[in-house]
Amino acid sequence: MSGIVAIVGRPNVGKSTFFNRMIQRREAIVDAVSGVTRDRHYGKSDWNGKEFSLIDTGGYVVGSDDVFEKEIDRQVELAIQEADAILFMVDAETGITGMDEDVARLLRRVEKPVFLVVNKVDNAKRREDAVEFYNLGLGDYYPISSINGSGTGELLDALVEVLPEAAMPEENLPRFAVVGRPNAGKSSFINALLGEERYIVTDVAGTTRDSIDTKYNRFGFEFKLVDTAGIRRKSRVREDLEFYSVMRSVRTIEHSDVCLLLLDATRGFDGQVQNIFWLAQRNHKGIVILVNKWDLVEKDTDSVKAYTREIKEAIAPFTDVPILFISVMNKQRIFKAIETAVEVYQNRSRRIPTSKLNDVMLPIIQKNPPPATKGKYVKIKFCTQLPTPYPQFAFFCNLPQYVRDPYKRFLENKIRENFNFTGVPMSVFMRKK
Repeated sequence: MSGIVAIVGRPNVGKSTFFNRMIQRREAIVDAVSGVTRDRHYGKSDWNGKEFSLIDTGGYVVGSDDVFEKEIDRQVELAIQEADAILFMVDAETGITGMDEDVARLLRRVEKPVFLVVNKVDNAKRREDAVEFYNLGLGDYYPISSINGSGTGELLDALVEVLPEAAMPEENLPRFAVVGRPNAGKSSFINALLGEERYIVTDVAGTTRDSIDTKYNRFGFEFKLVDTAGIRRKSRVREDLEFYSVMRSVRTIEHSDVCLLLLDATRGFDGQVQNIFWLAQRNHKGIVILVNKWDLVEKDTDSVKAYTREIKEAIAPFTDVPILFISVMNKQRIFKAIETAVEVYQNRSRRIPTSKLNDVMLPIIQKNPPPATKGKYVKIKFCTQLPTPYPQFAFFCNLPQYVRDPYKRFLENKIRENFNFTGVPMSVFMRKK
């Protein structure tokens, strides 16, 4: 189950409050590293076990009403093109405004599911007033309060009903997405790989208008290569650019197995590249970091080490990621990049038999048990890998609530030391035995 849900509506109707409430639902999202969600426009949420991505289109517009209207039109247009379902939020306190009517006019023409969400319904009087929103011509509405969460259950029940089931690809080929900032050399990388035209079996338009899937068969590898249009840096003037390109890349990353994150060596592993890294990591994708244009960098004997160290500091604590120094122009190590992506793909689907996992991990745990909390000792009895598309491990113990993150990280590191999960994010859970 997956899908992209966009929240649209004019400013100050409570979109961000609702958005934040939704993505907090899962502890996994509220992590210390807020990558692309630094400005909180993208997050993952789930309801009754169905997971979806939530995009908040709001909060950009500054300036006159005309600027507002143009901007909201663009956000709605984008949501209509890219999302699987749209939440149109209005405000019971102010009632229907001209801008609400404009948005409703755009949404009435849409083939996709649109949910009219009336926010700030926190008393009986407002519940009565909300009836006027029938006038928007979008049918039934959902009265909610973003602040206290009332009414959101009914809305989410209806929402997850209409989201697409995660499509099973026709052929079960690994999907490698080439991601990164514009001008890092992604298209040249793909062209260099494909080299002679005859290696391209088919060209299929990908999941978004500007991501293309190419079937690739060479050196005994067969997989799909997905090119994205690239994630742009936001500029002061047009802050929305990043949002639009992130929304495109979100879909590409979500539909891939391994992300080849290409960066320009002369520009470094900057904030924008880190955002893409966290986006891939948060979606539990395999990751290979490719430092391109390495031929343009002034080097000494220590350059590779220093550069690698700098990247690892930026991506800590998840540092078990392959970093390759390549030059697309000189075709240096570009096939090594693909071999590495194939290895990472295999690592992501690796299954450790339960008996083997326990033979390795239980002695380690016995030697280094979790620290006692409030005089209570945690006893871990057993561990197993969960049957999920990416590596997740459950450790069964008497007091799961007392096991803190540093110890979970210790367990993860020990799993990594003993089994090859390079390039793959991993989750470690404590369960009650």
